[in-house]
Amino acid sequence: MQCYTELTPPTAVTHSLTLQFFPGQGTNLVVAKSSLLQIFKTKIVSAEIETPKSIALQAKSARLYESRYLNDDDGLEASFLGGDNLSSKADRANTTKLVLVSETSLPGTITGLARIKTSNKNSRGDALLIASKDAKLSLVEWDAQQHALTNISIHYYEQDELQGSPWAAPLTYYVNFLTADPGSRCAALKFGARNLAILPFKQADEDIDMGDWDEELDGPRPVKDLSGAVVNGGSNIEDTPYLPSFVLRLSNLDPSLLHPVHLAFLHEYREPTFGILASTKSPSTSMGRKDHFTYMVFTLDLQQKASTTILSVTGLPQDLFRVVPLPAPVGGALLVGANELIHIDQSGKPNGVAVNPLTKQCTSFSLVDQSELNLRLEGCVVDVLTPDLGELLVILNDGRMALVTFRIDGRTVSGLDVEMLPSETGATVIQSRVSSLSRLGRNTMFAGVEEGDSVVFGWTRKQSQTARRKSRIPDLDLEIEDEDIEDDEDDLYGEEPVARQRTVSMASIVKNGELNFRVHDALLNIAPIRKMTCGIPAWQPESEEERNSVGVHSELQLVSAVGRGKSGSLAIMNLAIQPRVIGRFDFPEARALWTVCAKKPIPKSLQADKGGSTVGNDYDTSGQYDQFMIVAKVDLDGYETSDVYALTARGFENLTGTEFEPAAGFTVEAGTMGKGSRIIQVLKSEVRCYDGDLRLNQIIPMLDEETGAEPRAVSASIADPYLLLVRDDSSVFFAQIDNNNEIEELEKEDNALIATKWLTGCIYTDTDGVFAENTTQKGAKPVESIVAFLLSTTGALHIYRLPDLTKPIYVAEGLSYIPPGLSVDYAARKGTAKETVAEILVADLGDTTQTSPYLILRHANDDITIYQPFRIKRDLDNEFSKTLFFHKLPNSSFAKSADESAQEEPTHQPRYLPMHRCSNISGYSTVFLPGASPSFILKSSKSLPKVVSLQGSSVQAMSSFHTEGCEHGFIYADMHGIARVTQLPSDCSYAETGISVKKVSVGDDVDSVAFHPPSKSYVLGCNISEPFELPKDDDYHKEWARENLAFKPTIDRGVLKLMNPITWTVIDTVELEPCETILCVETLNLEVSESTNERKQLVAIGTALCKGEDLPTRGHVYVYDIAEVIPEPGRPETNKKLKLIAKEDIPRGAVTALSEVGTQGLMLVAQGQKCMVRGLKEDGTLLPVAFMDMNCHVTSVKELPGTGLCLMADAFKGVWFTGYTEEPYKMVLFGKSCSRLEVLNADFLPDGRELFIVASDSDGHIHILQFDPEHPKSLQGHLLLQRTTFNTGAHYPTSSLLLTTCASTSDASHTNGVEVTNGQDVPTGTQRPHVLLMASPTGVISALRPLSEAAFRRLSSLAAQLTTSLPHAAGLNPKAYRMPSASCMPSGVDAGIGRSIIDGVMLQRYTELGTGRRGEMAGRAGYNRPDEIRSELEGVLGWAGLGYF
Repeated sequence: MQCYTELTPPTAVTHSLTLQFFPGQGTNLVVAKSSLLQIFKTKIVSAEIETPKSIALQAKSARLYESRYLNDDDGLEASFLGGDNLSSKADRANTTKLVLVSETSLPGTITGLARIKTSNKNSRGDALLIASKDAKLSLVEWDAQQHALTNISIHYYEQDELQGSPWAAPLTYYVNFLTADPGSRCAALKFGARNLAILPFKQADEDIDMGDWDEELDGPRPVKDLSGAVVNGGSNIEDTPYLPSFVLRLSNLDPSLLHPVHLAFLHEYREPTFGILASTKSPSTSMGRKDHFTYMVFTLDLQQKASTTILSVTGLPQDLFRVVPLPAPVGGALLVGANELIHIDQSGKPNGVAVNPLTKQCTSFSLVDQSELNLRLEGCVVDVLTPDLGELLVILNDGRMALVTFRIDGRTVSGLDVEMLPSETGATVIQSRVSSLSRLGRNTMFAGVEEGDSVVFGWTRKQSQTARRKSRIPDLDLEIEDEDIEDDEDDLYGEEPVARQRTVSMASIVKNGELNFRVHDALLNIAPIRKMTCGIPAWQPESEEERNSVGVHSELQLVSAVGRGKSGSLAIMNLAIQPRVIGRFDFPEARALWTVCAKKPIPKSLQADKGGSTVGNDYDTSGQYDQFMIVAKVDLDGYETSDVYALTARGFENLTGTEFEPAAGFTVEAGTMGKGSRIIQVLKSEVRCYDGDLRLNQIIPMLDEETGAEPRAVSASIADPYLLLVRDDSSVFFAQIDNNNEIEELEKEDNALIATKWLTGCIYTDTDGVFAENTTQKGAKPVESIVAFLLSTTGALHIYRLPDLTKPIYVAEGLSYIPPGLSVDYAARKGTAKETVAEILVADLGDTTQTSPYLILRHANDDITIYQPFRIKRDLDNEFSKTLFFHKLPNSSFAKSADESAQEEPTHQPRYLPMHRCSNISGYSTVFLPGASPSFILKSSKSLPKVVSLQGSSVQAMSSFHTEGCEHGFIYADMHGIARVTQLPSDCSYAETGISVKKVSVGDDVDSVAFHPPSKSYVLGCNISEPFELPKDDDYHKEWARENLAFKPTIDRGVLKLMNPITWTVIDTVELEPCETILCVETLNLEVSESTNERKQLVAIGTALCKGEDLPTRGHVYVYDIAEVIPEPGRPETNKKLKLIAKEDIPRGAVTALSEVGTQGLMLVAQGQKCMVRGLKEDGTLLPVAFMDMNCHVTSVKELPGTGLCLMADAFKGVWFTGYTEEPYKMVLFGKSCSRLEVLNADFLPDGRELFIVASDSDGHIHILQFDPEHPKSLQGHLLLQRTTFNTGAHYPTSSLLLTTCASTSDASHTNGVEVTNGQDVPTGTQRPHVLLMASPTGVISALRPLSEAAFRRLSSLAAQLTTSLPHAAGLNPKAYRMPSASCMPSGVDAGIGRSIIDGVMLQRYTELGTGRRGEMAGRAGYNRPDEIRSELEGVLGWAGLGYF
């Protein structure tokens, strides 16, 4: 009984597509990340770029400036000129940025995307066709009313009767792909062995609809027969944008299409036409088959469900794998193979080019020889670079780029050329294999990458001076209009070739320009996760950074080896933000902080200058640092005061001689008004206004003239030129500053504004026009307005557009019900419970690229609900209140519970701490939530808002802090009386994954990583690719010595790297033998002395030595220690080196896995077909003491620490559960799983006194097994019991970590079920529950937690209700998604009793419900109150119990 939750979203981009999804918003980019669908829009921003020329000029100017500065004793020249003016600035260029518009998680695995232009008049945007595993199609479009995807239809092709022969393999075993007609007339899904599903779409002008029927010429219009339409209410099949789909057997189209490889619809055909690459034989390099592929082109008749063969080209090479349709002027299709490129035009004429010397051995097809390129085209992608010229861009498997150009004679292609783009042109902007390529603009593309960061890159073309002069002459001839010349006359008189020659000559001139590439934007990717380990944060010993980090860093950090090839990196992950502390000091009396920057009062001598051009920077706040910090204090006696400090380069200085009165009372809010010329201090009893020199200008008392009462201000909000106060009598106070910088109260003309009891409120400056009045003018820019948001005690949201307080422009009564969507028409059922909302705030969230307003609700328990406002244009009713809607965004993070925060024991009474808006914290426009659960609400342009906690204790005061020593940082004071001046680390990402992620590039393929606690360093097992040569000294193959190949195969070579966690640089490297690959790296606690039984933490490495298929595979076990050495000059971090302790040669088989075993410091080695227990001897050898025979290939071995219970996973033969004893040394087999289970990873999951085995296979299934010798079907324990099987989709675990949970972050840290105490391993007991952390190739980190019987029943019922109550994207079924596939074999004796793992992804959607629905589900699931659901979900969702990260 377990619960599966996904802790991070998938980050590997598998598919991408451009279309016009949102009407009137330009081109959108749709990105698929396995089960996550993201929709972006593009934004052009102007940014500085560094070119080689500008870098050289900057260096030259810097030298010039330094030489002049040396002779400038008084510094006068530097002060007047400035270093920035002397150095040349970087070039500015337009940069394309991605902005996320929508994000949807799908209960399925996306296998294809297609753009469809439907005839739906209601939606002016394109529709999106989604193919999901195994054979399902979903047609979706954007619903502006719901601000989400809406399902048009779903098409299911997984029925048994569609699969063909009974002996056909399951659908999972085949490569299924989707393609669509460029004219959106139909789409095709190839599934199974040779099935093709055709989905036709209606066209607005197609003949069958008779849209152009003329009754005068064609007679009366025939009456449509609607008898076949399926009527459902008022709707029938005539309303759908598609026609009934049908399935074709490819072998019925042509008998030679027995083994289809790829197909694609072609351009420039009147009817839907596709080209398919297939063969009558299966491809095989070992059987000597050559040139048996066929390329055929078929035209579809959608009405008759028939096809016609247009052309057929036979004898093609068998290494072709893709059909790329080409638009005009080239046309036809490009066939991509591993060793060649072949173009087939519309008449069937082939032209090809060989790109490596191996082509001659693979095919006899006629190809142009360009074998000197030595290209490997496996896994490459091809797209059109320049449509007018027909240039193609090829991105190879390693990220290099090539340019394909066509030679056009008249209207036919006579040949093609391939040219590698040099790295000097920026052709190395991509580091890994590209999974998809989508065109965003004329000179920009998006490259989706699964093994590295996906990038938006652009290019420019520089022409030489000669090319520019030549281009002036033909431009005169190209202006001749020849629209009246018909094609027939061109063919007759031969005019067309001349025109073509002119076009080609112009193309050659443009092509002579040099292409230059650069990266515009990037999407963070932490996939594939190869290995995970737990490490301890490190700093330079006795450094200031180490002292400042006390209390604000985590106990552990999760370090993962991610990426492949040149994108290989380390990802350092923490749950909370680890701030970069610049300074800390004791400030126990601080209760609130504000930093302000105000203009100095302009002297009368300068006021005469109306233009203000001569006024210095001291009288303008733009670009200035913060000048003052106002602090609200409470001393030990409870006396409330306020102080002001000057912010200088030396720190904080207490100001004296000003009119700021500390004894005036406690400051509620502070800020600036009057365009930065006035400092506003809101006290509980009055409002004070100061000028830039802190001279008191005005006092506004909190006095009600009618009643004589003196209400006290509780909260305040400032948005120049308005001020809002919420007072303790539930009344509000509005004020405005006039042109004379005098504050006057706004008259509350609305009686409801006076009579209503108000709970909270805020003012917001609307710069994007989201809350602007409706304008009838098209293209009019939104006018900046200031609106006030008020929440009444009854839960109604009122919006006023200041300064008009006569009536609200928007009233929504149901905000306290927390509905999924809020509008003026929303009404809850009677008796529905309301949520206690403590505060509302409207603020801009985003980064320097894009900011957007959001409505943020803070609940009484500090939970956060975020609403996104959006507008809908209505044709009939265009009233503002009818067009404004609020959409609730997903947020599954919970604030710290009351018992958790109570452990900190604050030294004073808790106080109301409002949320704080920050316009620029390290580039983020964010909101800070103080209190027991301090958090930032962060959003980047490529993510939704995420609540990310701040590491450390409770925070009672916070403010932005922008000074010369801490630019765009923040200052805060915690409950322990310590104030810190900090910054967000610039090298970390937060909003994309919801946690702190820092990527450190390694530049090589990192296969494994291990942490060495004594030295606090990381050991990386890397593999680099190098050319493979046959052994020259082989006695049996003398001819190998004479081999001389120019195009050699590549093979991995292991490289061991030692990385310092302080600077994150490699400080030592050890290269292994040629052809030796590192398979595993582990830190083991081994016995190093037989006499003293001394133990030591050592690094063990398992390798494989492969020198070809006809030579046996060998392996090595290396044992290294990390020794202290003299560091290199100027690099103190290089004081450690890898020291070889032992090396053991394994003559038969590779060393695939390592683990500790027993209690005597021995190691368990998986070598070949054996698992052997070995001990380290003092002479550097590894003595075997026990073994267990295995079957094929061991993928992982694990031991439950200190118990001798071992788990061994075979790649083909399932899981083995064994026991190890030390007296005598032996291994005993307890039980085995099914012998046909392909296991990628296996691990233990203890649950009290029960022990479960978790195994994952290649199909994405998680199998829960258990050893129970008393079960009658287990044959006395020889067969493991299968408790349940759970489908993870594409997120199948390949590595895992067994961790123990903790009650809070103050608990001791654990890793691999072992408590870390000063580098020594102390076995833990069973007092703490365990959690299994799993990593997948898609970037998803998931957790598997055991549950009690009662919790399992309640959460299982809750998940079932959520499945039936919530809408699911693309019409997919989440319950069927989690069920094992039909091809999944039982992993053991079935003993599950119908139980399954609870889907935590579905439980996370519980927060999408409103308060009413939550209460209903709580009762049905067995809870007394919704609060009980929250407390139980808090313990099983997210990173619960893993606070030490």
